[in-house]
Amino acid sequence: MVGLAMELRAVGVDVQMCAPPDFAELLEGFGLPLVPLGQSIREMATKAVTETKPAPAKSLPQRAAEIFAATYDSLLAVAGDCDAIVATGLLPAAAAGRAVAEKLGIPYAFVSYFPTYLPSPHHPPLAWPGQQPPADETDNRVLWDLNAENLNGLFGEAINTHRAKAGLPPVDNVRDHVFTDRPWLAADATLGPWPQPADLDVVQTGAWIRTDERPLPADLEAFLDAGTPPVFVGFGSMPLREGQDVARAAVEAVRAQGRRVLVSRGWAGLDLIDAQDDCFAVGEVNQQALFGRVAAVVHHGGAGTTTTAARAGTPQVLVPQMADQPYWAGRVAELGIGAAHDGPTPTFESLSAALETALAPETRARAAAVAGTVRTDGAAVAAKLLLDAISGEGPSASA
Repeated sequence: MVGLAMELRAVGVDVQMCAPPDFAELLEGFGLPLVPLGQSIREMATKAVTETKPAPAKSLPQRAAEIFAATYDSLLAVAGDCDAIVATGLLPAAAAGRAVAEKLGIPYAFVSYFPTYLPSPHHPPLAWPGQQPPADETDNRVLWDLNAENLNGLFGEAINTHRAKAGLPPVDNVRDHVFTDRPWLAADATLGPWPQPADLDVVQTGAWIRTDERPLPADLEAFLDAGTPPVFVGFGSMPLREGQDVARAAVEAVRAQGRRVLVSRGWAGLDLIDAQDDCFAVGEVNQQALFGRVAAVVHHGGAGTTTTAARAGTPQVLVPQMADQPYWAGRVAELGIGAAHDGPTPTFESLSAALETALAPETRARAAAVAGTVRTDGAAVAAKLLLDAISGEGPSASA
């Protein structure tokens, strides 16, 4: 979203960002005003994976009602001067975004960062808690129909109740209403292609990449210059229940391959396991500048990290935890640019096997070849689409 915002600002369009408060520092660094939505995602995720006896959780319909109401109120308060809304993320939040767009009579677009979030005959839907599909059903169209029914059951009443309060008509199919009949797919066509033929008119813009020109810290530069390229290990915004055990397994597995290690602390809280000089720990850094200087990237498999490593031509080991991450792990393995770890909990043995694949010369050669096919203009493509939609509605130039 920051990538899109920067493209819009480059052509003189004002941008209002609405996101969880975790991203305030990031957005401030780009001079983008933030309206915080909801509570900290990091706190929620950390609590979910670290508490052994969590407090009784609210039901999904209850949470959906709260998310929709809070998001709708926050957006409506700041969107009065806007000419379009672009939404992504949780279904109730995006539904609130579309409701505000309807209320104001402005264009709305929904964007997904990976293909399998969107209905297609080529893949099944993601499983929702408590909504497991029949084990004997293999027709993807049938599974997507069931998915629509399930999401209506989970979120329909909450969303339509609040739409009625806003003076808006009810919707029969919550999922398709949020996605629209022409959703955007912000994924690279090589890394995450939209398979055809398809029932949905998906507009694949390419990945939305924000140019990062931050220099690497001096101590990190010194570590990189002091020896052979290290293996990067980091799980980004994924908290882990046993983060330090994962760090130990990763460091030992990388060392067993005769490589140095660069540990990224991230939300998992990874850190050094000893004081040996072949290992270095970092916080938030410019991955675009870093990944071209490492031997491999071991990570959780988020869309951004996968795309950044692929652009750098650096082999990857994906250890998927949830959501889009299993999809990206499968794609990396299919493309031959790295390895997909089997399951979310890495061990010395499992990481060693994956690293052997990733560090093989043929994998690096393949990664370098694929890097040349990854496009970097996705955010610019999306910005033009949005401005075209706005120009069709009126002359104003604020999104």
